[in-house]
Amino acid sequence: MMKEPKEIFEYLIQEFGEEGLSFETGDVGEPWIEIPAESVIQIMKFLRDDPGLQFNVLMCLSGVHYDSEEALGVTYHINSTINSSKLALKVKVPEEDAIVPSVESIWKTANWHEREAYDMVGIRFKDHPNLKRILTAEDWEGYPLRKDYVQQEFYQGIPTGE
Repeated sequence: MMKEPKEIFEYLIQEFGEEGLSFETGDVGEPWIEIPAESVIQIMKFLRDDPGLQFNVLMCLSGVHYDSEEALGVTYHINSTINSSKLALKVKVPEEDAIVPSVESIWKTANWHEREAYDMVGIRFKDHPNLKRILTAEDWEGYPLRKDYVQQEFYQGIPTGE
């Protein structure tokens, strides 16, 4: 049976307590649940394995740069093909210590999503099996999707701009 995000949030509160969990709604789009980075593995496994939830698919994982907060984040979109539920979750970490546990052991599709978030935003995923750049060269300078990114003028002697 399909569950709404608010119901799932209340269920998570019962299981994990209120500390670090919040239910958020923005001006547009779907509501989301914010969770602490240190609880990612425990919460995500619960969402996947609980018989009433069964979130068996990671649809998307995106890195985010919140420049006004000097924070980086990860947004997860997960679905249950079993009970037709969908859910968005977010994690925020400080820019200077941007480490989030990898969910690759929970959903294998996270492998490349996490590599992209690392490459483009600079989020490091603890316990990722192969965390290296996927879209830019290993020796590329900076993270292209950060709001403060300044593109290097040359790469290996070749101009990168116009």
